[in-house]
Amino acid sequence: MLAVVKKHRTKKTLFEIKGEIPHEVIGYLRKRYGRNVEVVEEDKELVNIFDTKWYKEITTSTMPGEVLKIYRENIGLSQTDLGKKLGKFTRQKISDMENGKRNISKEVAKKLSRLFRVPIERFI
Repeated sequence: MLAVVKKHRTKKTLFEIKGEIPHEVIGYLRKRYGRNVEVVEEDKELVNIFDTKWYKEITTSTMPGEVLKIYRENIGLSQTDLGKKLGKFTRQKISDMENGKRNISKEVAKKLSRLFRVPIERFI
């Protein structure tokens, strides 16, 4: 939930409160600031990132190796650890894939897709 208090007449934001806001606090803000308080439920503000123009632009310019590195780092795997999970891949092979020096084969892309639980297309 988000509560925004606007400055009277200028509508400039004085302050915002985010998170689980108790009803008593909302009541106080409305009593103190009247119509200058706007309360927004979080689900009204959420946007599916996969539908945004930004995401579509960034994914068309991101190489499969860069995607691999992002997913690997997000789950805290080293290149060596990822190589072991893929089956006898050296750290250098993983590094080469991440840096675009080695292509990601369809077989490896399938393994990555299962490991990271994402569509195979992210790695092709």
